[in-house]
Amino acid sequence: MMTAILDELEKRGISDVSVTQTGCKGLCEQEPTVDVIKTGQPTVTYGYVDADKARQIIAQHVVNGAVVSDWVVSTS
Repeated sequence: MMTAILDELEKRGISDVSVTQTGCKGLCEQEPTVDVIKTGQPTVTYGYVDADKARQIIAQHVVNGAVVSDWVVSTS
């Protein structure tokens, strides 16, 4: 899944994004999770993310600003 995220960002020429791995943050049952953090907006956590979902999250949320609500497990 991490490789899919990095590949999708590279394919789209997106370089102003930080991608990191972390340990469990209390949603272990939803793993693997992905947080999308955009300045001035709530953090959106997606759960049960596989490579295909990761690519769609980059395309829809990161690029187009559209939260993929079906996969959201938390916002803060």
